[in-house]
Amino acid sequence: MRINAGKFRGKRFYPPSNIPARPTTDFAKEALFNILNNHFDFEEVSFLDLFAGTGNISFEMFSRGCMDMTLVDLSPISIGFIKKMAESLKMDAHARIIKGDALAHIENDYKSYDLIFAGPPYALEQINEIPDRILHSNLLKPEGWFILETSPKHNFLNHPHLLRVNNYGQTHFWFFSHEIFEDE
Repeated sequence: MRINAGKFRGKRFYPPSNIPARPTTDFAKEALFNILNNHFDFEEVSFLDLFAGTGNISFEMFSRGCMDMTLVDLSPISIGFIKKMAESLKMDAHARIIKGDALAHIENDYKSYDLIFAGPPYALEQINEIPDRILHSNLLKPEGWFILETSPKHNFLNHPHLLRVNNYGQTHFWFFSHEIFEDE
């Protein structure tokens, strides 16, 4: 895996082989950030990474200037790797790294974020509940975006807060917001 842009562009990192995560591919991540780059100033964004896994998305956010991040994952292996990488990137002062259940975190975090990303295990039974849990909590700012990464078997096309969906092979990014814009 590598960081695609920003301060650490081109930096490669190698998570342990036993990490229980499915990292977003570099191709899909680059496409995702091309979309986000047109809508957000990363230096002004507060970011929540649920099911953080390898920290791949958060490392990219930090490289592009995000200085207010929260990463949540249940795996001690994932959290250990994220902390090690955060320290090496000097990101640890700008990131809350939490070992905990991402679904429980939705109910217990009292902060609001501009961007929330969730890359849950594709087999997670509660995937279909996550958009409504986020949108009915106070986690997402009124103008913020929630992005859910899923496999093709999930479908949110009829969700009233869906902004767009982008497909990259077996990776689908679903974009949700409280505000729906006519030109999206």
